[in-house]
Amino acid sequence: MPEQGYDNGGAIAGTGMGGAMDLATGEASALERAPGGPGGTGPRGRPRSLWSDAWRDLRRNPVFVVSALVILFLVFISLWPSAIASGNPLDCDLADAQRGAAPGHPFGFDGQGCDVYTRTVYGARTSVTVGVCATLGVALLGSVLGGLAGYFGGAGDAVLSRITDIFFAIPVVLGGLVLLSVVTSNSVWPVVGFMVLLGWPQISRIARGSVITAKQHDYVQAARALGASDTRILLRHIAPNAVAPVIVVATIALGTYISLEATLSYLGVGLKPPSVSWGIDISAASPYIRNAPHALLWPSGALAITVLAFIMLGDAVRDALDPKLR
Repeated sequence: MPEQGYDNGGAIAGTGMGGAMDLATGEASALERAPGGPGGTGPRGRPRSLWSDAWRDLRRNPVFVVSALVILFLVFISLWPSAIASGNPLDCDLADAQRGAAPGHPFGFDGQGCDVYTRTVYGARTSVTVGVCATLGVALLGSVLGGLAGYFGGAGDAVLSRITDIFFAIPVVLGGLVLLSVVTSNSVWPVVGFMVLLGWPQISRIARGSVITAKQHDYVQAARALGASDTRILLRHIAPNAVAPVIVVATIALGTYISLEATLSYLGVGLKPPSVSWGIDISAASPYIRNAPHALLWPSGALAITVLAFIMLGDAVRDALDPKLR
């Protein structure tokens, strides 16, 4: 066996094949101090995770940046609408009915003499609240039921699959007309509850498929062989690796829930006056589309931009989390 040692020119390390690997001392030190490594590695040569890779791709995606800025602006005006709209959305004067833009009222007035700009700004609060709450409820309920069914299987999985088939057969708008027509509350919670009731099967099916795929991996089998409990396997090993598809679908669905709330409010079974909602304003402005098209244009445009922003965000997240695109 050859001698192992150090010379003046480099670092010599013995190899398992009986040879020697010569690294210049300066190069070896540089590799140890390097803040980043080759492709697929992070600081100090550690491999990057799926989430760090996804965040790096998202920051470089202009679609994500634009949609995220729009959504941040919507969240801001939802929390503090008075920051950009000083009026009261419920203050209306019939003397101003169907008037166009005026000083201090850039969007004009609707058929009841209400300021369209103020109502459009305050309508963002309702849409964002309904969309976020419905998405969180759907994602939580669907992920728990689908994840447990996919992990344990058996009769529970079969029953859940048949239940989801039943819910998939219910038309969403028709279900809303039937279920919400008997609700007299003006709050957003009946609408949110209806969306969670009919929305969880989609997330449940996606979570079930992700868990079934993840539990077949070697690291799950190794954890089970080491005596890890089912709870630990689900929370520590399967959930972090199966949650990406759920996040993608939930992000895209958030825009769908916002448009669904506007549709139900337009039909008169969602939110009802005096609540402020883009769907209510669109419904009220429809009869005056010829005389006051501005009253219909602005809430409709705000709704379209909001839904488009969330769909674009979901598409960007999907591309960043899809391993087939790497």
